Amino acid sequence: MNPALQALITIVIGVGGCIGYFYLSNVFVDRVLFPAKGEHAGRNINRANMIRPWLFLFPAIVALGLYLVYPVIASLWLSVTSRNAGGAFVGLANYERMLGETKFWEAISNNLLWLTVVPAASTAFGLLAAQLTDRISWGNIAKSLIFMPMAISFVGASVIFKLVYDTRPAGEEQIGLLNALWLSFDGGWGAVLVLRVLPALLLLAFIAFVVYGIYQLLRPLSGGIGYHGGSSKFGVVVRVALTLAGLWLCYRGLISTYSVLTFEYPYGQPQTWLTIPFWNNFFLMVVLIWIQTGFAMVILSAALRGIPEETIEAAVIDGANDFEIFFKIKIPQIMGTVVVVWTTITLVVLKVFDIVFAMTNGQWETQVLANYMFDKLFRANDWGIGSASAMVIMLLVLPILIWNVYNARKEMR
Repeated sequence: MNPALQALITIVIGVGGCIGYFYLSNVFVDRVLFPAKGEHAGRNINRANMIRPWLFLFPAIVALGLYLVYPVIASLWLSVTSRNAGGAFVGLANYERMLGETKFWEAISNNLLWLTVVPAASTAFGLLAAQLTDRISWGNIAKSLIFMPMAISFVGASVIFKLVYDTRPAGEEQIGLLNALWLSFDGGWGAVLVLRVLPALLLLAFIAFVVYGIYQLLRPLSGGIGYHGGSSKFGVVVRVALTLAGLWLCYRGLISTYSVLTFEYPYGQPQTWLTIPFWNNFFLMVVLIWIQTGFAMVILSAALRGIPEETIEAAVIDGANDFEIFFKIKIPQIMGTVVVVWTTITLVVLKVFDIVFAMTNGQWETQVLANYMFDKLFRANDWGIGSASAMVIMLLVLPILIWNVYNARKEMR
């Protein structure tokens, strides 16, 4: 059969089936199950209205159960069985073997690095772009350009950046943009500016962003524990834990800043950027930051436009400058949206696979959990460890999903 005709038939059957299901469901409820006539007409109408939403949701519930719940249960079972033993139950043996592999801990370490950098950078750049594009006449065009990478698949973006990082032997013309730029440096002012000053400023900006986050975390504690305006005991524990994590990030940021300013660069030779341990992870992160910045910008721009003008006008009358208005008036009012954007990007980072698979395939110390799971399931044919790593990813994603649902319901109330 012609593929176009097959696609048309599929669309007609799919759409027609949905319309038919909802129409026949209404007919069944209103005319057969609870007919709106006789002495119990009012009661039947109320019962029909109660059962109708569940009847309409039934296909979606079945689909979710088939494509989400069943795979989770099946993966959990596979994680406690062994393929070599004919599918026999082995308890936590697969988890023990997984915890004993260096590649697993490498994946955990890299995922934590991704979680530290990508959500923070994407949210910060998105917030900056949202603020700046709203202040210029051609802001809509700028937003379109920044949002455009969202239309590119992760694999497509990986191919683009793989060409940016391309390396040719010394003496040949470099087609990789980064190596062409690198070879133009020879320790002059350009190298100092781009390779030392600019990275140091970015790291210091990141540290300032973390310090501001710590300030926002600790500020509610000034109201005491359990009092109006204060925080619960559980909230105090969470805030203190996040504060300690933030202080650790500041410490690492200061060490990295010192390293950038004192590092001796090997000028004159093209670099294979994706094989440089530790730093190659950042080259991979750039791809996801480039894509997710547009998403963060669109959501945060809508939040910024929703801020009441009265609060900004009052701040201007009180003599506040642009920086004070932005950090003390605007950001506190959109902090809920910032958290939603942050956690949404965090979910994407926890499941990142395409970029690593297409650019390094987990080599040169760039392994992440999703790629580790893929390697175990489809290369090593070890469904035990592969499923165990899938359960680890699910356990990491689940709290963030619950947090997002909780905040969404809280805002609706």
